[in-house]
Amino acid sequence: MPIDSINLDLASADYFDGRASLWTTLEIRSSVSDDRPTAILGFDETFLRPFARALIEAATTRATYRMTIVQETQGAQRYRVVEYITGPGKALEELVLQPFDNVVLISAATARDGGEETLFQLPRTDSFLRAFARMAYVADHALRDLLLDMERLARQRKPAADA
Repeated sequence: MPIDSINLDLASADYFDGRASLWTTLEIRSSVSDDRPTAILGFDETFLRPFARALIEAATTRATYRMTIVQETQGAQRYRVVEYITGPGKALEELVLQPFDNVVLISAATARDGGEETLFQLPRTDSFLRAFARMAYVADHALRDLLLDMERLARQRKPAADA
């Protein structure tokens, strides 16, 4: 599917069990899908910065980049990254970013069978990479500021609840 535009959307913000967390989706719009947003990845607040760095590194060095996604604890019910290409939210263990002449191919690697499944591709042009890096930088700062605000509000409410 060709990408006409790409954006990040804050899907949820939550404070539970003493921890603030965010869930963000990477969405594309395409004339093929009547310009409706289609989520391709969903991730927590720790993923955006390393993913943007991996994309830029793979594109500029022309070397394949393997990005392992470590879960907080084994068997945790809270996933860090899911893909929405093949279904309603499949947890990812590893992403492979493989650069070609005009695109960077993003695939999911599975540890069980050692195979890779192509998820999507992003342009490898200078203008796209600059725009993506800027979008990721601005979004990362906004997400971190939101987390800090959520933590601050929780600390302010806790003494009031204890009284």
